[in-house]
Amino acid sequence: MRLSASWLLLLYGLPTGQTAGRVSLWRKLKKFGALQLKTSAYVLPNTPVHAERFQWLAKQVRDDGGEATLIRVTEIEGLTDADLARLFNDARARDYAEHMKAVGGFIRRQQRRRTDSYTADLEKLAHRFNEIRAIDYFHCPNAHDAEMLLQRAEGLVKPRGRQAPKLARREFAGRTWLTRPRPEIDRVGSAWLIRRCIDTRARFVFAASPAEHPAAIPYDMFDVEFTHQGDDCTFETLLKRFDIQDAAARRIGEMIHDADLEDGKFGRREGFGLDRLFKGWARLGWTDEKILARGFECFEALYAEGQRRGRAGVDS
Repeated sequence: MRLSASWLLLLYGLPTGQTAGRVSLWRKLKKFGALQLKTSAYVLPNTPVHAERFQWLAKQVRDDGGEATLIRVTEIEGLTDADLARLFNDARARDYAEHMKAVGGFIRRQQRRRTDSYTADLEKLAHRFNEIRAIDYFHCPNAHDAEMLLQRAEGLVKPRGRQAPKLARREFAGRTWLTRPRPEIDRVGSAWLIRRCIDTRARFVFAASPAEHPAAIPYDMFDVEFTHQGDDCTFETLLKRFDIQDAAARRIGEMIHDADLEDGKFGRREGFGLDRLFKGWARLGWTDEKILARGFECFEALYAEGQRRGRAGVDS
């Protein structure tokens, strides 16, 4: 949903003794993804569906002996449209984070011992994800990570297909690659790997959808060729697809895997600090290009140290 040209405000008041009605109203507002501005003031983008929902809730309040007012506004003092969209995304980010915690716990349990309730539990997780997506009105960036983790959970019982064919690096020379904004460790590391081992002239752009740059090669995005595959992060997928045998690059892949997937597969902790740097740079308001450039410097240093250790016969 684009930034709204107007907003719907629901203002209400319920009698003190209406505890049950208050709880019921709160649950419905939460289900609809309404944003709480004050104790009894909620906002949604102005759409026919949302107007009908708020009208229905206003009637419920009046039926419970309270007062309710529905207002259409084009401006809310002290908050721009962008501010409101950010607040909606912050709320959805919390929902996605809670969901990812549940999915991560599910994956760990299934990896230890497959339970009889696997299918039912997975269906519940998928249903919850779809509920969050339905109220994700401004395309929260965390949706991608949550979707990828759910896909990984679904892949625990899927039979392994044929190994994807190896690709010739010369066929990808001089291309533009696309990934999501605010790159973190897997996206920055993958860009570094592309520039160092696949195409020294590679260019990078950032967008929420591949449709915004149809000529670019998307990576680390949902349902594209170069992304998480099975238990592999995107960096590992690129290593395999382009048959990159460089030992130092593969060690970096292990660091990225552990920091990105947090499954402890390789027991490498080095990537966690680096991932926190990327997250911190994004919070400081650095541009995607600046994060990528500084991240390249970090990975070059890691690569140089990995090569030195390789020559010295050290593997940690």
